[in-house]
Amino acid sequence: MVWGSGTTNGRGPRYTEAALSDPRLPRVLRTTRHAVRSGDLSGAYRQFVLSGVGRSFFTKWFAAVDDREAACERALILDDRVFRSLNALGWSSWKAAGTRHWPTRYTTYVSAMHVWASELGVTPDWLEWLLFHLNGHVDET
Repeated sequence: MVWGSGTTNGRGPRYTEAALSDPRLPRVLRTTRHAVRSGDLSGAYRQFVLSGVGRSFFTKWFAAVDDREAACERALILDDRVFRSLNALGWSSWKAAGTRHWPTRYTTYVSAMHVWASELGVTPDWLEWLLFHLNGHVDET
């Protein structure tokens, strides 16, 4: 959480304390690690309920613990900066997924990123980094 807080986010220590104090922490980390490594990204998303930790942070967890072969659709980070860039490009996760169900929207994002990366001849995590870096400012490139 420190890694993802940046230099201007004063909420990091409060959220970190909330997460570390949550009695669900060991179970959530174990079960979501297992789900990610089993390829059940939707299940991992559904099961990650922990005080102080939202999508931007728990998808970092998913990407960190995904040790599957590079040929499969590995977990990717979906934080607000990536989301801003996707929206600026006109891509809507709920329209692409056909639902507002967040676990489905996350897996749709992961699948789309893997397809786009393959078409562009880059890795999905590099494409994710580019979208993060652009932070919604896609017209400046």
